[in-house]
Amino acid sequence: MLKRYLIAGLLVWLPLGVTVLVIRLLVNFMDKLLVFIPKEYHPDTLLGFHIPGLGVVLAVLVVLITGVIVANFFGRQLVAAWESLLGRIPLVRTIYHSVKQVAVTIFSSQGKSFRKVLLIEYPRKGIYTLAFQTGDAVAEVREKSGREVINVFVPTTPNPTSGFFIMVPEEDVQVLDMSIDEALKMIMSLGVIVPGGKENPLLQEATQELSDALRGEKHDKKEK
Repeated sequence: MLKRYLIAGLLVWLPLGVTVLVIRLLVNFMDKLLVFIPKEYHPDTLLGFHIPGLGVVLAVLVVLITGVIVANFFGRQLVAAWESLLGRIPLVRTIYHSVKQVAVTIFSSQGKSFRKVLLIEYPRKGIYTLAFQTGDAVAEVREKSGREVINVFVPTTPNPTSGFFIMVPEEDVQVLDMSIDEALKMIMSLGVIVPGGKENPLLQEATQELSDALRGEKHDKKEK
């Protein structure tokens, strides 16, 4: 009975605690943007107390206003001049243009990046993992390998933002019907959440124990 209640409590507080922790870390990180505001105009100074999350609001406003500015002709000219200036700085030029190409490719509705969930054999034959297509390999790779290959990103668990870039022969890739969101949930949950299939037995057992705990007193009375 004690074990049942402990598990029931953990199933309530553990996901809630992790969620609160992650949100708190994000909010605290975004609040650091407030240091760019002059101290006399800082919200904490004007209001006399700290309000968590103002950094998030500031970040959203900055991104939104930037989007409005660069969406017109004058804004595009400013961006072009800015990029021309950055293009003259060797190291900055490489980093900036690489990151911009990645961002444009990911957010473009016509791009192939992260539009398909793939099943590949990795890190060796007979072992399968989920991966995302990021694009087609360059012509030189296809010519020297003699095969049609595609660029693939293999995410790590439970943090899908890190992973490995590999080039896989097209015939060795299977495209899944699974959505990107479903694949990410499966990766982040260590395979516990399986989309389009039966619930993981461990999750079923934990859910059943939670249900039993919530109805524990009723069961005890019936047994008596």
